[in-house]
Amino acid sequence: MQNVLSIIFKRLLLGLLTLFVISIVIFIAVNALPGDFAELILGQGATPESVAAIRRDLGLDEPLYTRYFTWLGGMLTGDLGTSFAQLNFANAMGGAGSVTVAEQIAPRFANTIFLASVTAAIAVPVAVTLGILAALYRNTVFDRAANVLTLSSISSPEFFMAYLLILFLAVLNPILPSLSNIYDGMPFGERLEKTLLPALTLTLVVTAHMMRMTRAAIINLLASPYIEMARLKGLSPIRVIVKHALPNALAPIINVIALNLAYLITGVVVVEVVFVYPGIGQLFVDSVKIRDIPVVQACCLIFASAYILLNLTADIMSILSNPRLRHPK
Repeated sequence: MQNVLSIIFKRLLLGLLTLFVISIVIFIAVNALPGDFAELILGQGATPESVAAIRRDLGLDEPLYTRYFTWLGGMLTGDLGTSFAQLNFANAMGGAGSVTVAEQIAPRFANTIFLASVTAAIAVPVAVTLGILAALYRNTVFDRAANVLTLSSISSPEFFMAYLLILFLAVLNPILPSLSNIYDGMPFGERLEKTLLPALTLTLVVTAHMMRMTRAAIINLLASPYIEMARLKGLSPIRVIVKHALPNALAPIINVIALNLAYLITGVVVVEVVFVYPGIGQLFVDSVKIRDIPVVQACCLIFASAYILLNLTADIMSILSNPRLRHPK
């Protein structure tokens, strides 16, 4: 057990180091975006003096490394800063109504988590079931059909799949709403209905990875001696796979599920924009348009943190589910 804790501790340290390096990359990349917030809000009639005054008020005239360490210190204390756009609006209103980046992101991030949860609730059982059945009936018509359908869905761009679903499920057959205009306090049933179409789009995108990994992991184990012994005992093929093969194939399956769950949080930008879903991806796109640097940086860091955290979770789950990793020689 001590060896397992040591491995987990090393993974956590590596994750923190990775996040630190990513924070540097995010800060440099975001500040290298073309355009200037001060020039954007002042318009074409901006004078150099007024632009300089706004940059000074926002702290944009300070050296890059000073701004980075100020931002990093705020991150470590939970202070994500204040949105430039909200600050400008508050100043226009006489100093009232300023909203911090955390207050702006929190409801959007909760919406994205809800979308990812609905997608995972659909995609994970479907993908694992299809993978088990494809392994059980490999090289049959069902196996080939499942592979063709899943590969076709993953090979198509997300926006293309989204517009196809809108066409068939919202326009030609008005079953689901095409716009996901959810809001705080919406009844759960209505919220779920408006989230289903983007969730189905993401399901089509992530199912193929999980299904193919489940199929490959189980097929690799079917030639093992203990699987042959289970067959000789007269166990049914489905019981051989579910009871004997699947538990030993959990490590790669858990890894691919965690990676796809990370994608559901970090890769939802296109889907949220298509369905006008008020998640963190939509907020990220809107903030990039107006060069709202604090919000863009916070969104990027949240994406990176979620991806690293889910990868660490996958590593830890793989260690706990694999005796060979728990007791390395």
